[in-house]
Amino acid sequence: MTRTPSGRGKLRHAGTGRLPYNPSVTRRTALGALGGAAAAGFPHIAQPQHRRPNVLLVMTDDQRWDAMSCAGNTILRTPNMDRLAAEGVRFADAFVTNAICSPSRGSILTGLYSHTHGVTTNSGLSHYFRPGQVIFPALLQQAGYYTAVLGKWHIATPPWGFDHWCILPGQGAYMDPVMIANGGRVRFRGYVEDVIADQVLEALRNRPKDKPFCVLYHTKAPHREWIPAPRFAKVYEDVTIPEPPTFHLDLSNRPAAVRNSDMRIADMPDFRERGVPADLPQPEKKRRNFQAFVKNYYRTLLAVDENLGRVLDFLDKEKLTENTLVIYTADNGFFLGEYGLFDKRFMYEPSIRVPMLVRYPAAVRGGRVDRQHMVLNHDIFHTILDYCGIERPSFTEHHGMSWRPLLEGKTPRWRDSWLYEYFEYPAVHCAGKHRGVRTRRWKLIHYIQEPQEWELFDLEQDPEERRNLYHDPAYKQQAADLTRELERLRDLTGDDRSEDGTPPLPCTDRMASG
Repeated sequence: MTRTPSGRGKLRHAGTGRLPYNPSVTRRTALGALGGAAAAGFPHIAQPQHRRPNVLLVMTDDQRWDAMSCAGNTILRTPNMDRLAAEGVRFADAFVTNAICSPSRGSILTGLYSHTHGVTTNSGLSHYFRPGQVIFPALLQQAGYYTAVLGKWHIATPPWGFDHWCILPGQGAYMDPVMIANGGRVRFRGYVEDVIADQVLEALRNRPKDKPFCVLYHTKAPHREWIPAPRFAKVYEDVTIPEPPTFHLDLSNRPAAVRNSDMRIADMPDFRERGVPADLPQPEKKRRNFQAFVKNYYRTLLAVDENLGRVLDFLDKEKLTENTLVIYTADNGFFLGEYGLFDKRFMYEPSIRVPMLVRYPAAVRGGRVDRQHMVLNHDIFHTILDYCGIERPSFTEHHGMSWRPLLEGKTPRWRDSWLYEYFEYPAVHCAGKHRGVRTRRWKLIHYIQEPQEWELFDLEQDPEERRNLYHDPAYKQQAADLTRELERLRDLTGDDRSEDGTPPLPCTDRMASG
């Protein structure tokens, strides 16, 4: 397989496109034996629909919730993300339950917390799904959908449940990327976001026209190393990016898991070859690294938005827009200088909040912003199955919820708390293991390795999470209530507590990769 040097060529499909991971998961076991969903949280599934919707899930890598102009960013202009928001619903309070690439992707695919589906880190044995996992594309394929995934997969278990797949190996490369198409490797010419969008369009053009489709469109950007497309390399040259209010915040009173992490912008080596000398004084290097980092982060998103527009235009041209459920999100958020940090992992707001846009003209009134409900990344699984008329497995009912009633203007009972977890240690960036609980107002974080430490924040009074209230006697009862809620959520979602009591380990993987 080859791609033409023009940068906009075609890929010929190779092979059948199916690679079963667990042959024991059949239509009967997945759709029959896992019944009981209609009575367990899908209030709309029994209602008739005119026809089954197509599904397009767009997922970026490391895009924080406000890295788009429809969310208030005054520097980054994203007209096609804004278009989705204007024609659909933007969830202002959308979160991931594990702010790192592979675990988050596993939760989106399975509708489960990472402690259940087994992908808890980005490497090793915990980079694989536990045997027998059920993912929504496989359920849709078994129900008659054409399914495809294009772009970044980043889970050690190979794709299954897809008629066609063309994925980046690991993180992939920004320029002239190698991709794995249905098991065979091929190198493409051009910028990675153009290449991925080409493959999305190719899959949509070549799909069987007598089936609804489910296409997963997964970008590489804006992941490290933040290399922009040449056409955007000079954008923002004359712009000074404002430093966030907590850019110079002292971290000396933070838990050891935070203090000892390797995520400081002043120490990042990425921009030595882009004009930031390594021997600068730390304050100046921090300032210059920040400017170079955020500008390139934004530049990579310009290509994401441009190519998103190409795909949306194709849906319009083919008259597919009305009956296509489009969900746009990211695998996790990102620090853009808050606390002097970059990357993600910690349960602080910049790391856990993601963009979440939903457009489905056939059933959802557009132009709305939902600021009342906390939605989670693994809700995507439940929402897609609900709209496609497929029963969800009964064992997933405590892990996520369908957004369908929210999207259609209903007022269902909704979650008022949710569980967060992070387990990748020792590893790159050396962020200690922790878990926590968040409500609309409160956040409790438990750093579970020795020395065990706690943080409690009042997000209403302290949205920048500056003041830890955990040891303040006035908040003793609040801390106790949230601790009980944390344990309740762990029990409810089947946490086997295998991470409890984890001793500290020396972390030597310093700043190698994001």
